[in-house]
Amino acid sequence: MKISYNWLKWYIPEAPLPEKLADVFVSYLCEVENMETMGDDTIFDIKILPDRAHDLLSHKGVARELASLLDIKFIDPTSKYKVPELKATNLKIKIESDKCCRYMGRIVRNVKIDPSPKWVVKYLESIGQRSINNIIDATNIVMYDCGQPTHVFDLNKLHGAIIVRNAKNGEEMTTLDNKEVKFKNLNMVIADEKNVLAIAGVKGGKIAEVDNNTKDIILEVANFDPISVRKTAQALNIVTDAKKRFENDLSPELAEYGMLELSSLILEMCPNAIFENIVDVYPEKQEERKLNFSVDKISKILGLNVSVDEIKDILKRYNIEFLPLDKGDKGGCFEIVVPSIRLDLVIEEDMAEEIGRILGYDKVEPEIPKINFKPEINEIYSKILLTRNKLLNEGYSEVMTYTFSDKGEVSVLASASDKNFLRTNLTDGLKESLKLNQANAPLLGIDKVKIFEIGTVFKKIEEEMHVAYNEGNEIIEKNLYEFGK
Repeated sequence: MKISYNWLKWYIPEAPLPEKLADVFVSYLCEVENMETMGDDTIFDIKILPDRAHDLLSHKGVARELASLLDIKFIDPTSKYKVPELKATNLKIKIESDKCCRYMGRIVRNVKIDPSPKWVVKYLESIGQRSINNIIDATNIVMYDCGQPTHVFDLNKLHGAIIVRNAKNGEEMTTLDNKEVKFKNLNMVIADEKNVLAIAGVKGGKIAEVDNNTKDIILEVANFDPISVRKTAQALNIVTDAKKRFENDLSPELAEYGMLELSSLILEMCPNAIFENIVDVYPEKQEERKLNFSVDKISKILGLNVSVDEIKDILKRYNIEFLPLDKGDKGGCFEIVVPSIRLDLVIEEDMAEEIGRILGYDKVEPEIPKINFKPEINEIYSKILLTRNKLLNEGYSEVMTYTFSDKGEVSVLASASDKNFLRTNLTDGLKESLKLNQANAPLLGIDKVKIFEIGTVFKKIEEEMHVAYNEGNEIIEKNLYEFGK
């Protein structure tokens, strides 16, 4: 994921210089795969691990994390977003799939499709995105800014209500990039009462595309089941930035912020636009989660003496509500309210990982674990190793020949070659290998060919491990356990 340094500074104006920030990324957060200067900006190409992809695939998410790590000021722009004057709406939204967790829709009338302001073009291009027009660019800015994918439909190309449902077998749609797709009934789609409009969480369709003639639009800000999105995208062989975010799971609570930011951006670029009330279908609201942990247990998990004050400081820096609990534990106990966006904090061990990461794992003193264990000796492996080392020390080279043969005592049910038996000796194969190596000896710059093989031979009653080697042109073969006696 590409991150703009200047974009980050919207949120953390006190951010250290890019080189220092790269060190912070690597030490506490993620890999930095590349760092590139573009004019007055620096672009980081970072690799977010899956366990944090739900909240860090965005500039705001990364900035919030950096502010907490570095204990610097984070500027939340929410209060600055202008809320447009709202009108009544007749928008109808029907959710017919249990894989749609939340769907927010809003009609915006009297928009004007224009090129985007220079600052929008600049920031999109800095992270490798092409500017299309002001409305589409607004949806992209929101996704890369706060992590919430959004979409826009041309209202006048729709027929009736917005319906979130499973596709019907054989239904078809042309995507925005002109790809024809055919659905199965396990694929979740966004439709109206006549057509499929989009692949839910993946990509929009051509039929309701915003173009230069668009006057009225519907804003879509939704949340979909991550497994459903991933399976649909894989089945249709479509990869998008929206899909990458949905498949890693997003909090349904993020949709509200996404709608606010998108509406504010469109109002800024289309000041004469008329905004209608939001229709918010939220079948099962995300529940508040609480998590209890003890400082003593955290210290034992980490192998590090963590103090109560250190934990309080971390919780305050991350704006996590907490309540100290007195349960007689000399290490102290805490109950926290898990932020809605932190889907990774579920059990006490998750908090241990989080605290350890912030404090720095370099502070954990290395200690060799005490293990009362005596490994069993594998006799066959040990004998093979001794035999191989002895022959190698005598100047032999190891070869491997075919296990299959055209004669033998044990046949195979099916073979890819004309050899339908398992070998009864190593000699036959080693003879052929010796001839080939002797023929190529001048090319290899050697005077004398010395080769050996250790392998299984197959008798009617049982398998045996043999070793075979040459002395001149003669092949000597022995049972592995007889070698060296």
